[in-house]
Amino acid sequence: MATARGLDKWKLKKWFAVRAPKVFNDAVVGEMPGNDEKAVMGRTITVSLDQLTKNPSHAYTNALLKVIDVSGEAVTTKLVKLELLPNYIRSFVRRYRSVSDAVIPVVTRDGTNVVVKLIVITRQRAAHTKIVGVRKEMELFTNNYFKETDLDAAVTAVIEGKFQGELQAKLGHIANLNKVEVKKLEIK
Repeated sequence: MATARGLDKWKLKKWFAVRAPKVFNDAVVGEMPGNDEKAVMGRTITVSLDQLTKNPSHAYTNALLKVIDVSGEAVTTKLVKLELLPNYIRSFVRRYRSVSDAVIPVVTRDGTNVVVKLIVITRQRAAHTKIVGVRKEMELFTNNYFKETDLDAAVTAVIEGKFQGELQAKLGHIANLNKVEVKKLEIK
């Protein structure tokens, strides 16, 4: 489409309302400019999780949403990633504590590939063997948990903290734990 000289390209763009996935009740989370429907497909938008859940305790988590469908002036998205802010993680990693990280690729019951990145912090320094034991038990529990649940239920459990609570209870016999968090959840 040719434009006259001096005409502002922004005036030709349409604004599309961005809708959250069904897990978040299809709430409108913002607007996105685009020349047409094809230009908007595949774009991503980062939204704070507290904006989606209306829960202020989720302010330290970001959700990455990807546009999968355009219908008229509204776009439908799917959840691609949940990620804790680095400042939040830094706030509970302190001296005289041990940290265990794990990157666990899993497949949910409905066949979706998910990468779960976990972080576990102990109350006091722990022996290396205990940290290794925590990591092994963490991987085993996470694989079993995600195999038994579908994607929507697993995402809801992570958002509500149910998954982290069950994991902390499972790992409590190995070491005294201060915090168990899902640092990142990537949906492939």
